[in-house]
Amino acid sequence: MHLAGGIEVVQLACRHLLILELGSRAKHGLPGANRPHLPHNVRNPSRLAISRPSTFFCAFLTLLNDRLGESIVFPLLPFLLAGFTNDGRVLGLLAGSYAMAQFAFTPLIGALSDRYGRKPVIAACVAGSVLGLALFALTISLPWASLWPAAQAAGLPLALLFGARLIDGVSGGTAATASAVLADISPPEKRAKAFGLIGVAFGLGFILGPALGGLHGRLNVTLPLLVAVAIAVLNLALVLTVLPETHPMSARRAMPRKRDLNPFSALQRVFTNPQVRRLCVAFFLFFLAFNGFTAVLVLYFKQAFNWGPGLAASAFLVVGVVATVVQGGLIGPLVARFGEWRLTLAGLGFVIVGCLLIPLARADNAAAVVFSAVAILALGTGLVTPCLRSLVSRRLDSEGQGAALGSLQGLQSLGSFVGPPLAGLAYETTGRQSPFWLGIALLVGVALLVAGGLPGRNAGMTAGLHGSDG
Repeated sequence: MHLAGGIEVVQLACRHLLILELGSRAKHGLPGANRPHLPHNVRNPSRLAISRPSTFFCAFLTLLNDRLGESIVFPLLPFLLAGFTNDGRVLGLLAGSYAMAQFAFTPLIGALSDRYGRKPVIAACVAGSVLGLALFALTISLPWASLWPAAQAAGLPLALLFGARLIDGVSGGTAATASAVLADISPPEKRAKAFGLIGVAFGLGFILGPALGGLHGRLNVTLPLLVAVAIAVLNLALVLTVLPETHPMSARRAMPRKRDLNPFSALQRVFTNPQVRRLCVAFFLFFLAFNGFTAVLVLYFKQAFNWGPGLAASAFLVVGVVATVVQGGLIGPLVARFGEWRLTLAGLGFVIVGCLLIPLARADNAAAVVFSAVAILALGTGLVTPCLRSLVSRRLDSEGQGAALGSLQGLQSLGSFVGPPLAGLAYETTGRQSPFWLGIALLVGVALLVAGGLPGRNAGMTAGLHGSDG
């Protein structure tokens, strides 16, 4: 999920998305639905017994581990790969492989948790994270040139690294299943508060990850990988020994049809809806552009400014701090004052400015310009993503909410998969700065799509010109 991953999952968006999706599942009888119309203590008699701090802690740690593993590794990728390749195309493919696996397998993982329970699925996903991170760390640490030069020449280390990223991506359903645990143990009236843990965990992960990566990377570039593995092992031990099963047998559901597990099916349905088609295209293009140029960001810092792991990780630390401030405290009052439509366009403007500043930086002012640029990028993305989600929501009736909003996560993953390889190709073939100029062009297109589609299509949207968009 890269830079946008730590920014995107915010308290407001998560609360909105998950509550709506649960409600939609209940209405349509889809997997994962709670039984409607029953008091929470009747619907799940064991809830009171399992709603203890340890359960919340396990879910929180699982969410935190999900972000830490990614946020520790991603800022260091060009330095970790230095012994194998400096090709931006390989870096882009490696960065996008995680999102590809996550996109393909998240629907299946969600269905498995509804059928067999949360605990075994979370345990399997965390074990997958341990395996993926450990394989990545082992591959990076081995002296291939002296141990097995023929294998290095044949590309075996890179193949293992791709395998590690794919395994980690398949395990990316951990966050969704941990969120389901929070829903299981929380009564409806307290669910929004419980979902606030998602924003806290993801924000904290995107602060701690770069901090740990930069600190340990100065000593040894592979040391942060070992830290990530250790955290994942601790997470797995707690899940196996402490986390109870929160999804009772009475609520288990049969596996859905194969076509319902196809991630492209949901995308097809949302793109055929004229009410949200334009905004969904904008959402996809935004993440394609953003995850594209951020995938080569650290490589650009390394080659253009001769930055080491410490400075690169520090830039991402700035992102985490700004994103947490924006999403934890500012987004609510800003939406109430200006409305989602205005904030989406303003956020896109900030992202464009941040993207513009990076290729304009010179070696003598790189630190000041780059740190300002990534802070502006974090501010802009922190505004765009939840507000654009909300705009989609406001254009739908209650029956279409869950499916459409759930599809936005698929669009984000798809954009996160397609964008990095395209940016890596541009980086190597048309110049180091080309991914940023391409990103700016796409972001201008996104702004035009949003500006042309809203407001004014209905009375609710018109209100967005004067404050809240509803």
